[in-house]
Amino acid sequence: MENNNTKWYLLGFLGCVWGSSFILMQLGLKGVNSVQMGSLRILFAGLFLILVGYKELAKIPLYKWKFIVLTSLCGTFFPVYLFALALSKIDGSVSSILNSLTPLNTLIVGLLFFGASVQRRQVFGVIIGFVGCLLLVLFGEGSNTTENYYYALLILLASLFYGINVNLIKKYLSDLKPLTISTGNFVVIFIPALVVLYFSDFFVIASQEKVLTSLGYIAILGVIGTGLSNILFFKLIQLSSPVFAASVTYIIPVVAILLGYFFMDESLNFIQACGAFIVLLGVYLSSRKNN
Repeated sequence: MENNNTKWYLLGFLGCVWGSSFILMQLGLKGVNSVQMGSLRILFAGLFLILVGYKELAKIPLYKWKFIVLTSLCGTFFPVYLFALALSKIDGSVSSILNSLTPLNTLIVGLLFFGASVQRRQVFGVIIGFVGCLLLVLFGEGSNTTENYYYALLILLASLFYGINVNLIKKYLSDLKPLTISTGNFVVIFIPALVVLYFSDFFVIASQEKVLTSLGYIAILGVIGTGLSNILFFKLIQLSSPVFAASVTYIIPVVAILLGYFFMDESLNFIQACGAFIVLLGVYLSSRKNN
């Protein structure tokens, strides 16, 4: 019973933290470009995790490092840059709703590559979810709507990486502590992120006032929205199923839309609102199980 309550608390907390991450990313992009923000987010999270979890590295068996590498790439490295690029053109509220396809992708990946069983209702949910995404993107407002097609695909690709990551952790790394997995992940990607940051010309502009302001937002995003949240998310995966853990994306759009409305002057038109509802309906059906 205690584990059951804990997983719901973790789900709610992560939904609120990651829902607010979209507004932090948008604020961070006011002073740096998308590649720089992605790198800085990884570096801040990496410094935090290495500081608190360096002793955990010795607990990772040698044969499990290949899964640590895969989860670091699929769960953090690629999605961080994909989200940063997408948010340079797409509102945070829209991005958060597209991200809610993560449970659908978790289900598909689990079915195709991890031997997970699937129900007819869940397949129906997958189809509904993609219809909702099409409505959300095709009827976006603004002069760069056509361009948004391509940037929306970045979010969909990131959600696919998340789906792979959740299944990998559940199947191959469930016996390791969440802090152990998280620290191992960021040790793997810390140097690559630093190299990318160096070649992005960040150090040429680092002293500018707007850059320093952005660094504050990105530091919060990296330490809390990535480092700490990764530990809690891996714990959630271990306490529940892959699809339940991925269903944190149900809560994220609600938080992101409310914050975007109050602080970033964002809005959704009627057709996009219908698309958002259809996406969430598809996600719900895809993750629901028979009693």
